[in-house]
Amino acid sequence: MRVAIDAMGGDHAPSQIVKGALAAAREWSDTELLLVGDTAQIEPLFEGNKPANVTIVHADDVIGPDDEPVKAVRRKKRSSMVVAGTLVREGKADAMLSAGNTGALMTTGLLIVGRIDGIERPALAPMLPTMDDVGMLALDLGANMDAKPEHLAQYAVMGSIYRAKVHGMNNPRVGLLNVGTEAMKGNELTKAAYTLLEQAPINFIGNVESRDVLLRNCDVLICDGFAGNIMLKTMEGTASVVMRGVRDAIMSSFLTKLAGAIIKPKLASMRAKMDYKEHGAGPLLGVNGLVLKCHGSSNDQAVKNAVGKARTAIQSRLVEAIASEFSRK
Repeated sequence: MRVAIDAMGGDHAPSQIVKGALAAAREWSDTELLLVGDTAQIEPLFEGNKPANVTIVHADDVIGPDDEPVKAVRRKKRSSMVVAGTLVREGKADAMLSAGNTGALMTTGLLIVGRIDGIERPALAPMLPTMDDVGMLALDLGANMDAKPEHLAQYAVMGSIYRAKVHGMNNPRVGLLNVGTEAMKGNELTKAAYTLLEQAPINFIGNVESRDVLLRNCDVLICDGFAGNIMLKTMEGTASVVMRGVRDAIMSSFLTKLAGAIIKPKLASMRAKMDYKEHGAGPLLGVNGLVLKCHGSSNDQAVKNAVGKARTAIQSRLVEAIASEFSRK
């Protein structure tokens, strides 16, 4: 297996990206990692100890967080992200991952890697944490700010295949994010999508509310990218504020500090459930190659976990399964 890594994308690139890649290379010796980026910046980070299954693929340019996605992908042909996408398109890598500009990665998937025939809009599908540790696949969480009912129906099919192939889940439950559980709740998009989801070859359980997401009231959550991204950022912010409040309460007196020492392992477990680093990356489903988006603030642990996700998706032949399903339509 060969995984291309955009070594220059993300808040902590290239140091944390390379560190995570090295950890992954040591963990999985059967996987070749292609670190794409500026050789002059990457090479010294190995400190003379580069594993045999790590290769540097030089790229002259970088797509920054403030670059306009389409213009950047078209003009910066030698950027690390575009070069990594080209490796996937040409079959020189089985997957790519990046912590860089989300819009640019979406554009790279569309313009460089290409869509699967029959897919109108690829969707970003990260795992959301749940209290039972199983997690919930949610899509779309930011690839497309606007969507049509037909797009949501395609997301549902792709998400079901992902859960079945990658997670071994039998007949995963699909829910539609909405403001109420009744069938005719919501706006015009969700009302029309509801009807299509009822007809799709999936286990559709109806509308679900965001307040129940952490309890895993479904296995695949479907929404447009605008609503989904707002929900994701709200969850991240809430988790951060809650943990900060708990910490402040524990440190408020001698007695609470003693109590904090007792419950510290449980708090650490709760924090891990909500930590993006534990989940690694989310795939961009619908492109004709495996493309994974890491959190922009990914550290070495997140990068290593992302490589692990890429391995599992490659082994399960996820892209081929999605392509096969839509070729029958």
